[in-house]
Amino acid sequence: MAETRQQRGGRERAPREEKQFDERVVAIDRVARVVKGGRRFRFRALVVIGDGKGKVGVGSAKGADVTAAVSKATDVAKKNIVTVPIENNTIAHEQQAQVSGAKILLKPAAEGTGLIAGGAVRVVLEVAGYHNVLSKSLGSSNKTNVAYATVEALKMIKPKSQWHRNRTEEKPAKKSVKAEAK
Repeated sequence: MAETRQQRGGRERAPREEKQFDERVVAIDRVARVVKGGRRFRFRALVVIGDGKGKVGVGSAKGADVTAAVSKATDVAKKNIVTVPIENNTIAHEQQAQVSGAKILLKPAAEGTGLIAGGAVRVVLEVAGYHNVLSKSLGSSNKTNVAYATVEALKMIKPKSQWHRNRTEEKPAKKSVKAEAK
């Protein structure tokens, strides 16, 4: 009979939990604060998480080392998850958003176009689950503000089911004044 690990004195590994979110580190920066003895360095991480099915979150945090900063940023991103609409692997309509100096313009694209985006915008769109979107980054190129602006633009998009038409009923055509005079 085969011995179990515990009987042999070995530690049993905890079962690995499957990650429900795709976590991507967008940027890691070394930041410093000046004290009397010199500079104290810390690390700031920008993390984007998403499930590829319309949920996405962005988080930024600082820590004494890179792993601490990344794990803190991941926790912040999980607390800031928003649900965004996906229609035919693209967005429903054109949308623009601004956070601080970073402006982002997102446009729907035809099937097969792919993601026309770079940097933080591309990462946010990929983890959210979009496959065909055109984008343009205007203004600041600060990665943190660009990531938050992209999420802000995605939050403002309304799915086609929520669109409404102004002409709910057709108005009868007006008779001309000349026709009434006769």
